[in-house]
Amino acid sequence: MPRIDFYVLPDQTPNGRLLLACKLSEKAYHSGYRVYLHTSSAEQARTVDDLLWTFRQGSFIPHALYPASADDRSPVLIGLAECPPELVNGVVVNLGQAPPPDFERFERVIEVVDQEPETLAFSRDRFRFYRERGLKPTSHKL
Repeated sequence: MPRIDFYVLPDQTPNGRLLLACKLSEKAYHSGYRVYLHTSSAEQARTVDDLLWTFRQGSFIPHALYPASADDRSPVLIGLAECPPELVNGVVVNLGQAPPPDFERFERVIEVVDQEPETLAFSRDRFRFYRERGLKPTSHKL
């Protein structure tokens, strides 16, 4: 079963969740993991795609939109559907409202939360969901 980590931001700054998702994805990528950024919409996927190029000066994270891109071998994929099977044992960074599809296949699930009321409500539901399945999610207040 995967390790579940909730990273909780202290505020709700514009794009704060997305920037943190980029930073956590970069860290996982540099640690040798393949990463799937699970987004809640096509618009959010495009925003994350853009941010991965610009969130930090000098950073480079090879990534692609999935399944829109023919190159699904990229170490970081961004999408809103079920993740590609080749990412088993990787890391999923969840920006969606529900737990990511097939979350059990991953070594690690990262949930990114800010203080926006709707985001908090959905994150509490996901926390409860994982606990009901015998997992022990960990919260990291930033």
